[in-house]
Amino acid sequence: MSDYSTAFQMACAPGPNAAVAMSRLPGGLPVLVVYLDPVNITIQCSHDHTRELADFCRELAHEAARLAAEIDPDGEPAPPEAHAPRHALVHNEFGESGAGH
Repeated sequence: MSDYSTAFQMACAPGPNAAVAMSRLPGGLPVLVVYLDPVNITIQCSHDHTRELADFCRELAHEAARLAAEIDPDGEPAPPEAHAPRHALVHNEFGESGAGH
């Protein structure tokens, strides 16, 4: 933790209108805003620490994806093969996927 940070811990659950968005402060600095409905959290950094924020955001995305898969495994997208055959069956005089197909 950096010198200018204040340590705190909080626990909250997302409400029905929870969302997250990347936004920009009036000076143009990008921030991540977590709207938990009704609590909002803004994650930002100074111009000197953009690499650290980028690393944190990547780790946050990875761990959030792991949590989502754990609590809602049916919500994960399936591979394309799960919904359609990998190879088309051709119906013709040689039978299904017969000679030359």
